[in-house]
Amino acid sequence: MTPALLQVEGLRMRFGGLWAIDDIGFQVRQNEIFALIGPNGAGKTTVFNCIGGFYRPTQGRIFLDERPVTGRPSHWMARQGVVRTFQNIRLFRNLTVLENLLVAQHRHLKTGLLPGLFGLPSYRAAERQGLRSAMAWLDRMGLADHAQRQAGSLPYGLQRKLEIARCMITRPRLLLLDEPAAGLNATEKSELSRLIEGLRREHGIAILLIEHDMGLVMGISDSILVMEQGRPIALGMPDAVRTDPRVIKAYLGEA
Repeated sequence: MTPALLQVEGLRMRFGGLWAIDDIGFQVRQNEIFALIGPNGAGKTTVFNCIGGFYRPTQGRIFLDERPVTGRPSHWMARQGVVRTFQNIRLFRNLTVLENLLVAQHRHLKTGLLPGLFGLPSYRAAERQGLRSAMAWLDRMGLADHAQRQAGSLPYGLQRKLEIARCMITRPRLLLLDEPAAGLNATEKSELSRLIEGLRREHGIAILLIEHDMGLVMGISDSILVMEQGRPIALGMPDAVRTDPRVIKAYLGEA
């Protein structure tokens, strides 16, 4: 079995006197789709924020490629290929669809201040490279016809696709998707499922997913961690998780 790309051990996060997450642990391997599920308030997004570098966990350890990365800030994690979407879409709404993808590439395009000031050939070549990459991703996402539209004017489902494209253009190794199906209709959810599986297949990335749509989760996930009130209650493959009495109780209650 291949080593874990991401490993989380004994993760705990406290806000004041409240433990938002308590003793969370799991592994995500390269080319795996791993889902975090649970009722609202279970602590799933807090786990994401700790992994992505938005929170420094109170206790526990996080490893990337078996190297400790606990508490590293979000910009450092992004440089290591750990990028995320948000439950509430965070595009540059007043920029065009194309400009959103050009801005996202700033770390990868070798431009520099002086080449930009003087319009040197290296700067122009980097600009062309960035434009080609942006248009390739817009075409992949079915957004090429919308390249010059303001991002905020797109229908909600297309904004979701643009947000994922903005992550993918940074060449991630681990993509964190926070409720990507929220607000989508049934057709858009089916398209999203195919898109997520296609990204994994085409780019060999690992995907860590928070989602409430159980049809989507069970259809594409290799492994699932179920959380309730900040604690893990089940971990395993979809067929085992869906029939676990603790999971059924967490979602449906008991008589």
